[in-house]
Amino acid sequence: MVAREQFEIELDKMKQKVIDLAQGAKVQLQDAVHALYQSDTSLAAEVVEADKRLDAIDLDINETAILLIARQQPVASDLRKLIVAIRISTDLERMADNAKNIARSTKHLGENHGLEIHESLADMRDVALRMIDLAIHAYEQEDITIAKNLSEMDDLIDGMYANVLQELLEETATNPQKIQLIMQMAFCGRFIERYGDHLTNIAENIMYLVKGESLDLNE
Repeated sequence: MVAREQFEIELDKMKQKVIDLAQGAKVQLQDAVHALYQSDTSLAAEVVEADKRLDAIDLDINETAILLIARQQPVASDLRKLIVAIRISTDLERMADNAKNIARSTKHLGENHGLEIHESLADMRDVALRMIDLAIHAYEQEDITIAKNLSEMDDLIDGMYANVLQELLEETATNPQKIQLIMQMAFCGRFIERYGDHLTNIAENIMYLVKGESLDLNE
């Protein structure tokens, strides 16, 4: 097998690892929010533990990309693929960290906190999950049209989070004895909102991959 063919195989393998990491970050968010609503501290503990596997995938992607850069001295288009894989992997790993933080908040709340988890957190989660699916498709197909749409969906999550935060702050006024628990719920909203921010970063990197120029989708 010639060197170029082997390089293409390695690029495809690395791309699949990025996709696997994205799927893992998606599952983590699903499980973390489910644990939050069900006060399932056992599931929350599983989410925290599962984060280690995703950290390992992120490390593997970074090490593989660096090795390929050093060994192959890739041309500009291939170098962008490697750089983008590293960048996207970093955002995905941080997304998974936010799911882990939701799980930790669930453990902090415990099983008998007596709070009704704000229904809009589930709505925010659903938008974030849809964004992950679109980001995976955009990355696989190098589709910048889909990538651009992710920024608009992030704006939707931002607006939802602002409303949630306002309502939770109002609740602290009527339930001052539960302020610490209510703030844990607010933190969870922030962690979900961060998913949208990282997915916007991923969209920008997909556009860089395709067009070879950096764009700010938040402008």
